[in-house]
Amino acid sequence: MTLKERYAGVLEWFGSNMQDVGTELKYDTPFHLLIAVILSAQCTDRRVNMHTPDIFRKYPLPETLAKADVAEVTEDIKSITFPNNKARHLVGMAQVLLDRFGGTVPSDPEDLMQLPGVGRKTANVIASVVYDKPVIAVDTHVFRVARRIGLSCGKTVEEVEKDLTANIPPELRPKAHHWLILHGRYVCKARKPDCSGCQIRQWCKTCTADERDNGQ
Repeated sequence: MTLKERYAGVLEWFGSNMQDVGTELKYDTPFHLLIAVILSAQCTDRRVNMHTPDIFRKYPLPETLAKADVAEVTEDIKSITFPNNKARHLVGMAQVLLDRFGGTVPSDPEDLMQLPGVGRKTANVIASVVYDKPVIAVDTHVFRVARRIGLSCGKTVEEVEKDLTANIPPELRPKAHHWLILHGRYVCKARKPDCSGCQIRQWCKTCTADERDNGQ
């Protein structure tokens, strides 16, 4: 099976069986999604969703969060991983959002990465979810699944993103991000992948050690 055939089979199955997909983070505005994605780093979406309704009510706009005391924000998110760092990032993000972008969440990933706490993955999530940009956000699930089923043998997040971008049509990239996340979260799990219940197993080809070493 060629790489092209593998991509075609996987994408066709996902497209036919997982049409209505999206982020599992709950949000009501682009600004609030940005908060939620920053909070979700190394934390489950479920835990983030438990706390964001109160956070969104307290900080409805960039103006309110930009003026907030970092210690108070830390207390607000203390049940989420790394609250000290994330509180600083959130307040800084709101301040830069106001100073450079007039309080509007930008659509370009390069602009988004100017915001504190926003790396490439977060920027691509916002760009694809909010603005339907043809970018692939590679988180831990996407990185693991892409390598495990043979869509990429890249050794870094950047290499995996490059392979996925090269082989997934632009119009499918926003959905493909969610397809791979959900597949990794519920089927192709890190510790105990459900291979017998996997509906794309006929296209699965885990990279060999040599292929990973050569970036094939």
